[in-house]
Amino acid sequence: MIIRPFEEKDKENVRFICLNSEGPCRMTPDESHYILTTYCNYYIENEGHNCFVAADEDDKAIGYIICTENFDNFRETFLRDYVPRLDEKLIIWGFNARDGAKSSFRLQEKYKEEYPAHLHIDVLPEYHRRGLGHMLTDTLKKHLKEKGIRGVMLTVGAQNKVGQSFYNKYGFDFIEKSGDDIAFGLKFDV
Repeated sequence: MIIRPFEEKDKENVRFICLNSEGPCRMTPDESHYILTTYCNYYIENEGHNCFVAADEDDKAIGYIICTENFDNFRETFLRDYVPRLDEKLIIWGFNARDGAKSSFRLQEKYKEEYPAHLHIDVLPEYHRRGLGHMLTDTLKKHLKEKGIRGVMLTVGAQNKVGQSFYNKYGFDFIEKSGDDIAFGLKFDV
């Protein structure tokens, strides 16, 4: 397995991984659309240069790390181009989909000066515990440092103990717990 820059040919595999990183997708089409719109599509459609994949021996993406390097640019494009793709009357998991998408990055907005970049990382379950998360994060960290980015952050669900353990072991710092989200950040010497 190798880590390499995201390519256009990876788009559908990355979307598949996004929906199946915790096992086979059991979401409705509306839920899947919400997840892809909120946590995936912006990054691979606008900042593919900040995205990397773990590829198998057939060069098929089996994991990814996707990132935006500038929160303000992300926010402007996301609100203008992505939130309107969600049906304004759609209720997902008890909340309005558009409101949920807008609130999905509230912690990133709060800490954007210290951590201007934010990321999402996923690996298909059958490839867990092979070091791919570390390799993907190492690759993104090097990439962002070379660009002079001061820090990167992410949020993870409070119930996701495996994710929290990974970020702690990697060296991310706990930033804040807000509702069901926990924010972690990693600062770079640039």
